Amino acid sequence: MRRLFDSLFSAYGPQHWWPAQGVEEMMIGAMLVQNTSWTQVTLVIDRMKEQKCLSLATIRQWPEEDLWTLLRPVGYFRVKSRRLKALADCLGGYDDQPERLFQMETDPLRQTLLQVHGVGKETADSILCYAACRPLFVVDAYTKRLFRRLGWIDEKTGYDAIQTMVHQPLPRDAHLLGELHALIVHHAKVHCRTKPVCLHCPLPFCPHHERYSP
Repeated sequence: MRRLFDSLFSAYGPQHWWPAQGVEEMMIGAMLVQNTSWTQVTLVIDRMKEQKCLSLATIRQWPEEDLWTLLRPVGYFRVKSRRLKALADCLGGYDDQPERLFQMETDPLRQTLLQVHGVGKETADSILCYAACRPLFVVDAYTKRLFRRLGWIDEKTGYDAIQTMVHQPLPRDAHLLGELHALIVHHAKVHCRTKPVCLHCPLPFCPHHERYSP
């Protein structure tokens, strides 16, 4: 795992994730990016800034049909509208102050987030790692694809098992774990695509490297 981190970091450098200005923007982005591209999320975030509704307190009061119009580019806009409002309701219980919510210890905080409609493990851990600075690795589709190609997991390996696989050999450091996740995302977009692009891949120890390299 350390070799993976070092290889990716040497190839790509720091990723400066999560790409957001402020905690609430990060939390909103984590909900919007579900099943869509970050390009579309950026478009919606910019629209929300223009409409001055890029806060969960404002989203809670925003007319639902107006919110649908803003969210349309990210897909599933009605579903994501309900999910954002549910997250806004959760934060409202803490006077709309993320720092109050984040006063909880990690395990109860994670459970609180998981109880919010539409928040699964990946979204909860994204918020925990990048907004609350908790040392939790975010397991996403890119991670699963890369780890399968490395031969570390199979199709049946679950979220918790993959997260433990990352946590065990690495320091429990939020910055390092967040950086690893961001590096994997970047690598998956450049090389570890659905159809691998193995030429110049910085992971020569990957079993697919020789198979797909010219």
